[in-house]
Amino acid sequence: MSTQTKMMYKLPYAGLKKYKMFINNEWVESASGEVLKSVNPFTGKVWAEAPSGNDEDINLAVSAAKEAFENGEWSRLTGSQRGKLLRKLGDLISENAELLAVTEVVDNGKLIREMLGQAKGLSEWCYYYAGCADKIHGESIPVEIPNMVAYTVREPLGVVGAIVPWNSPLLLTLWKLCPALASGNTIVIKPSEVTPASLLELARLVEKAGFPPGVVNVVTGYGKSAGAALSMHPDVRKIAFTGSTETGRIIIKNSAEHFSKVSLELGGKSPNIIFEDADLPNAVNGVLAGVFAATGQTCMAGSRVLIQSSIYDQFVEVLVNRTSEIRLGNPLDMDTEMGTVAFEGQHQKVLSYVEIGKQDGAKLLHGGKRPMTDELKNGFFVEPTIFGDVTNDMRIAQEEVFGPVVCLIRFDSEEDAIRIANDTKFGLAAAVWTKDVQRAHRVAPKIQAGTVWINNYRKVSHQTPFGGYKASGLGRENGMQAINEYTQIKTIMIDTGNVITDPFKVL
Repeated sequence: MSTQTKMMYKLPYAGLKKYKMFINNEWVESASGEVLKSVNPFTGKVWAEAPSGNDEDINLAVSAAKEAFENGEWSRLTGSQRGKLLRKLGDLISENAELLAVTEVVDNGKLIREMLGQAKGLSEWCYYYAGCADKIHGESIPVEIPNMVAYTVREPLGVVGAIVPWNSPLLLTLWKLCPALASGNTIVIKPSEVTPASLLELARLVEKAGFPPGVVNVVTGYGKSAGAALSMHPDVRKIAFTGSTETGRIIIKNSAEHFSKVSLELGGKSPNIIFEDADLPNAVNGVLAGVFAATGQTCMAGSRVLIQSSIYDQFVEVLVNRTSEIRLGNPLDMDTEMGTVAFEGQHQKVLSYVEIGKQDGAKLLHGGKRPMTDELKNGFFVEPTIFGDVTNDMRIAQEEVFGPVVCLIRFDSEEDAIRIANDTKFGLAAAVWTKDVQRAHRVAPKIQAGTVWINNYRKVSHQTPFGGYKASGLGRENGMQAINEYTQIKTIMIDTGNVITDPFKVL
């Protein structure tokens, strides 16, 4: 697939790629016969089709998943056996990392230079949770009741519904798939209608790994049809969702009808706090990595950069100069440093926020336009955009843009930085840039965010929990904490010698 001399990657097939859905280990069309069209955001042309599933397809998938959980081969496997299947899937992901990466790049415009490394690292989630699968246990509790033994066990929930966004389909699916399967659940995955392809490629590997029928199902379709049907289905015991805060509210309402468990990883407006003693070049690179490296299309984007007033002008000058050097281009080219916005609707949204920033009085320091060179004019590009002299009450500082737009905000003191950082409805991530270790340890606990980096940004691990405070979500993904999200606790109490003499006296 790759040509080493040009460092340009391409798909291994030409023409329109036609996919089918994966239900009960079978490849099927949608019940309606309708299809989704996936547009390559670099060329602006349709490159693939996938079935457009609805509630009928969701019903089939959930029924298959329920049967597999209750009566199928999967229900009889031990944790060790589940772990072996996850390890096999991890091996297949490693072997097919380039295809997975290229498919996702063509689907959503992410950089191949990022996706290659990410795809190769996806197997680590499989291996980690494979190791967890036979270590899920409860505890023995020394209760005060005489002659009574008490202990707890952790049991799987049942059918899990996973609804995955368009910005990082593979990664965010593995965050849900691996702990769900390790815990003994079955799963129905609904990708974004914008980016169905990479998860259908992943489903091929699930099939090849040997998972029993019904354990993993992928139904492609629109959120208002397939997604809503999945989140409201009475046989789905948990919904794991990554996406916007607005949709998260709908998920909660839908799941409440049947008291389904939910975990939500939602939006963010994360502060990147630069103190005057920070390593300036490193902090500038951290800002670039935090918002421009993924074209700003990441929930944890460091889109609010808080800069201490004493170094504000110096920092801005270096940041603008570095930003002006960012190379936009074909996302499949290893030399490209920033790719496209994922689809036309999001492209228009980002450009509209540039206009909002201008109207609110922010100073446009760089970018803000759609580049119209011969190479870029057909793609959904937005120049890396910097707004200076932003106040934290402006819309561009309070609302999630989800694009390559960064707000620069001054602060004077440590207390001022903490106040501004927390003055948002979100609380997903943050970073503190300082050489003062005491300051780092003072500030980090005071930031209302699920993850706080010190002198780095946008680093995640399969070993560390990830999730948000406030409107950024509920629950945690990754680490052993995720196992708790996919299991329920049962208490078992065994009487070893008591005689019930008074049936109306409980204690």
